[in-house]
Amino acid sequence: MTKDISMDQLKKFQNDYENRKDSSVLERAVSHNGILETSADYKSDANMDPVFSIELDTGDVSNQKRSGRCWLFAALNTMRHHMANTLNLKGNWELSQNYVTFWDKLEKSNYFLENVLKTANKPTDSRKVSWLMNSPQGDGGQWDMLCALIEKYGIVPKSVMPETHSSNNSAGLDNALNLKLRHSASVLRQLVAKKATSDKISKTKTKMLNDIYRMLAYSFGKPVQKFNFEYRDKDGNYHIDQGITPKEFFKKYVNVNLEDYVSLINSPTEDKPFNKTYTIDMLGNVAGGRQIKHLNLTMDQFQELTIKQLKNGESVWFGSDVAQSSDRQKGIMDTKQYDRSALFDTDLSMSKAERLNYKESAMDHAMVITGVDIVDGQPTKWKVENSWGKKVGNKGYFVMSNDWFRTFVYQVVINKKYMSDNLKKLQAQKPIVLKPWDPMGTLA
Repeated sequence: MTKDISMDQLKKFQNDYENRKDSSVLERAVSHNGILETSADYKSDANMDPVFSIELDTGDVSNQKRSGRCWLFAALNTMRHHMANTLNLKGNWELSQNYVTFWDKLEKSNYFLENVLKTANKPTDSRKVSWLMNSPQGDGGQWDMLCALIEKYGIVPKSVMPETHSSNNSAGLDNALNLKLRHSASVLRQLVAKKATSDKISKTKTKMLNDIYRMLAYSFGKPVQKFNFEYRDKDGNYHIDQGITPKEFFKKYVNVNLEDYVSLINSPTEDKPFNKTYTIDMLGNVAGGRQIKHLNLTMDQFQELTIKQLKNGESVWFGSDVAQSSDRQKGIMDTKQYDRSALFDTDLSMSKAERLNYKESAMDHAMVITGVDIVDGQPTKWKVENSWGKKVGNKGYFVMSNDWFRTFVYQVVINKKYMSDNLKKLQAQKPIVLKPWDPMGTLA
């Protein structure tokens, strides 16, 4: 039986409010200053002093501007850190995010259309079709999706294919591209319903992709096929490699074996036992390319492997829920930064599993861990390279408390050489397929 809020209850609520000694003070404070400002605990600022016992020199931060390509920026940052060391590079050198973005958008479009055809016999109000149409493509992604792109298309320096208005401000293109994809979905589903031949459907889809290629080329520029790689090292020596392809450039200069790097997640929910691998249905970009695959580990294992990689001089790509207990301007991520429970005198606590199960939290942003402060053998805080430019945090770098790491970090990418033989065997398992809307399928 449905029960409304009774007048007796309202009277009780009002009396309770008026009988609290601090109600009027807190009402003035919160109404004038806001919830976060009023609940801020400034002891957190002192505890998040940006000094670390292990710290990598990774140079200036990059800036994704008004786009959602953090996963690309973070991943390419880990690669440029590697290149800077091996080539002794001079200055603020970056790999082209725009080049990878072009191919990601094209491949996501094809991946979407393939899923449209696979679900063409389902009604439009089925959960899978509804999920597909909710966001045909976007800026977000996963580590394995980047690997699939690089394995197919290679990579180039930023100087060869720099940012454009649309890569820096992606909303306009995303809106136009999603309109095109939804229109295409309607056409393809109608062809299937009319029992069109596979050849007719294939030719129609190819025409759609041709139109999408043109939209992307107008917006990002046409991807380069060959280029000259020029640079000066820190000793002032000039280097040039002429007529090199993007795949040759990646193999020769980035020289990272992508097969060595695997995704580890920490999802303490009952539906995902630890020490099992998982993938997500209908999630990816390159059709037939590298599959998204996660090994679920305990947080202690998760952090131990992250520290091992840092100690060996390698930065760590990671995915987290960046908006939680975070101050963008100060560059602080700390669970003790705001105490809203004390402010409102109510229980706002949730476990990590509860946050995932009840949609309070999910991975929505990727960054790079470049340092850690270890005291008495335990991590206390972490140094984070963001991709929001130098005007936030400490010249673009953030400080993350260890409790924030354990609460809001969901994914790290680790070189398999830091994993035990047993963990390698576990990672090699055939993955369990999760539903498309599972929180571990959220794109950073």
